[in-house]
Amino acid sequence: MAAEPPAATVSTGTYLQACLALALIVAILGGTAWLARKLSGGKGFGQGIAKVIGGVTLGPRERVVVLEVGNDWLVIGIVPGQIRTLHRLEKGTLPDSTALDAGDKPFAQWLNSVKAKKLHE
Repeated sequence: MAAEPPAATVSTGTYLQACLALALIVAILGGTAWLARKLSGGKGFGQGIAKVIGGVTLGPRERVVVLEVGNDWLVIGIVPGQIRTLHRLEKGTLPDSTALDAGDKPFAQWLNSVKAKKLHE
């Protein structure tokens, strides 16, 4: 009778080799992320020249956002497939609130509250 072949087993050395390979891959990913951050000057995503002051959701896919770019505030309308500048203001300035009937316009109330917050900072 023929002898049965021994059962295939995985040696401890194979497990150790696989663990070391995984640790090397994780170390390479971490090192690449660290290098990318150093080369970008330490700035993360979204920390460029534009800063989001605030925004309002108008519908499921529509928003109005106020961005601060340099010495300007830009009121931006965002809809699927399109971004459009709605208005440009000098940083920290809003039209005279008496000219706006803020009671009928929630966006005007919100914009006035943003102005008040920025002036107190």
